[in-house]
Amino acid sequence: MPPPPPPSTTSEEEEMEEENGEKGKMVSENEEKQSRRQLGGVRTMPFILANEVCDRFAGAGFHINLITYLTQVLNLPLVQASNTLTNFGGTANFTPLVGAFIADSFAGRFWTITVASCIYLLGMVTITISAVLPQLRPPPCTTQVNCQQASHLQLWILYISLLLSAVGTGGLRPCVVMFAADQFDMKKLKTASKWNFFNWYFVCMAFASLLAITVVVYIQDNVSWGWGLGVPTIAMAISIFAFVVGSPLYKKIKPGGSPFLRIVQVIVAAWKKRRVVKPSDSSELYVNKELDAGIALHGRLLHSDQFKCLDRAAVKDDSDMNEGDRPNLWRLATVHRVEELKTIIRVLPIWSATILLVASSSHLHSFTVQQARSMDRHLSPSFQIPPASMSIFTTLTLIFGLPLYERLFIPFARRFTNNPVGITSLQRMGIGLGINIIATVASALTETKRKAAAAEHNLLDSPTKIIPISVFWLVPQYFLHGLSEVFMNVGHLEFLYDQSPESMRSTAAALFWIAIALGNYMGTIIVTLVHKYTAETGNWLPDRNLNRGYLDNFYWLATGVQAVNLIYYLICAHLYKFKPIEEIDDDDDEENLEAADNIRKQELIAV
Repeated sequence: MPPPPPPSTTSEEEEMEEENGEKGKMVSENEEKQSRRQLGGVRTMPFILANEVCDRFAGAGFHINLITYLTQVLNLPLVQASNTLTNFGGTANFTPLVGAFIADSFAGRFWTITVASCIYLLGMVTITISAVLPQLRPPPCTTQVNCQQASHLQLWILYISLLLSAVGTGGLRPCVVMFAADQFDMKKLKTASKWNFFNWYFVCMAFASLLAITVVVYIQDNVSWGWGLGVPTIAMAISIFAFVVGSPLYKKIKPGGSPFLRIVQVIVAAWKKRRVVKPSDSSELYVNKELDAGIALHGRLLHSDQFKCLDRAAVKDDSDMNEGDRPNLWRLATVHRVEELKTIIRVLPIWSATILLVASSSHLHSFTVQQARSMDRHLSPSFQIPPASMSIFTTLTLIFGLPLYERLFIPFARRFTNNPVGITSLQRMGIGLGINIIATVASALTETKRKAAAAEHNLLDSPTKIIPISVFWLVPQYFLHGLSEVFMNVGHLEFLYDQSPESMRSTAAALFWIAIALGNYMGTIIVTLVHKYTAETGNWLPDRNLNRGYLDNFYWLATGVQAVNLIYYLICAHLYKFKPIEEIDDDDDEENLEAADNIRKQELIAV
């Protein structure tokens, strides 16, 4: 008989291979998790903030003195120039909504920032070329009387450059600050209360603005507009290079799909089920943690009792499920997605209070530059401050005010509120709104004094003459506007970041700028109406001679608008309910990332 065959070892080898494969998979998963944890952090800030500092330096140098470029180089009337800048500001602040949609839906913040920076740079190159070539601007007019205005072609060059800048701004403003915040665990920073990221972010931006206000404005007023616009353009190119170089170090959060689509789906689902009876127990509403994994990495929104009509979207029915037990999102939404919409609705009244604030003060900085131009700006017999550089006092207030807020005000307020951050973002915004009213009152009083000095020295009909009154009378209003920004602007952005759904934070940042956009457009309407209806009885805002106007009356009008707006804000803040959230720890974060990746793969396969 032949000897029996040796026992087969195939099954043992397969088991060993499977075991080794599982170990290797576990090792690779652990390495991937470790690499995720190592990305981001403080080491990314030099690259991200270098981009933002250079961008802010370029933007401030580009725009801070543009009213002078329009009135003194392109010879546009004051109201037309001011409205041009305000309309451009409105457009530049609307485009972030598009940029936020692109970033949150499919492109991600990194690529949105990179492409938008290049478009912004193209706009700056265009206006720099127009400042260098004489044929792209009208002849000089030193007397500011009977000046030849810019031709249609010259204005179109200006509008194209401003449009490109506005499009680029749309990708930068909603993404850069949120991309920088993505590099940190904001929950731990807030709990530890060691520092406030947004405070120090604004400090860095203020330093960049300070450099632009002093260096770039001086070059524009005393060297040439070609170099004055060229230097910010070069800075913008450097910022793009710095940002791209740091790419391997960034924590890049994958986009979770269009937030606008999810909002529409919730509304449609709630409408379709408008006659469905809601369960008395909210725990019976539809919850799917795996489905929401990609849009709830750090916290799941819990059910709230506001806007209960939307809860119908989360009432589950057998007909709501597709094949594979996946929900038809046009008929069924999870509690988290319903609460995303509720959160946005709750935020909107607070957000809208900033619109009237901007509307009432959107033109103040343009008019203040014209005021400063007519006042004594000499620091010495041979040196005088450029008019646009007076905003340095607002910037200095920000630079010194934010650290003092962090180191002195917060510990002081904490004694009374027992709040780790001193006061809430809503309280901070309210204080800022109140200070801004005082700043506008100071503006009105200063203009009254300036006109009185002009009348005393018989200079009311001499718009190009220097009135013997020190430009430093404008300092109090600049200081108060800066102090208002310490509270209002930082508090507003912090509020939007904290209270918006995490998958919509670029959109939340866009809301910050959209409020400014709507305020700018509304401000243009106010200025145009004031200019039109006061023309017969004594124009408050004349085109060429501010001395014969009644700018102080306009400031008092702005004060009244802001006072009404403050009352509205206090009512909204009193009624506001903070979003309910269930925080997720780091291990759950990793599970959510894996679940989100699996869901995306399944969706791609289905497509």
